[in-house]
Amino acid sequence: MILALDLEGTLISNAMSQFPRHGLWHFLELCNTHLPRTVLYTTVREPLARSIAHTLVQEGSAPPWFSSIEYIEWSGAYKDLNFIKGYPEQRTLLVDDNRDYIDPEQLHDWLLIDEFAYPYAEDHELQRVWAEICQRFQIDAEW
Repeated sequence: MILALDLEGTLISNAMSQFPRHGLWHFLELCNTHLPRTVLYTTVREPLARSIAHTLVQEGSAPPWFSSIEYIEWSGAYKDLNFIKGYPEQRTLLVDDNRDYIDPEQLHDWLLIDEFAYPYAEDHELQRVWAEICQRFQIDAEW
């Protein structure tokens, strides 16, 4: 099982403001505990994505392992899951708020999360998404 996570609008507000989504630390810990592989699949280039991850860890919004999360390099119009080593042999799920980046041939491996956007109100999207991940991957792990 591979869980691919978008960054902007999914885990944080955006690369400029970098507000963490409510429940981020807990969500990431659940991913790390119950999934064999979690990767970052974002439009944010790796140096900035790593800097954001480091900041989230430093401020206590993300667990320490997140600063060294596997980063997926990609190019093209879509976040083609074939850029992730092990896809399609391993069940893979991409959590992303933006349909425009999803390969039409891979919609079945996409999980939509509501965009985390201004006014950055507390929401429960990560909890909802975790329940969906558990259902799709057949994991018995509650929020």
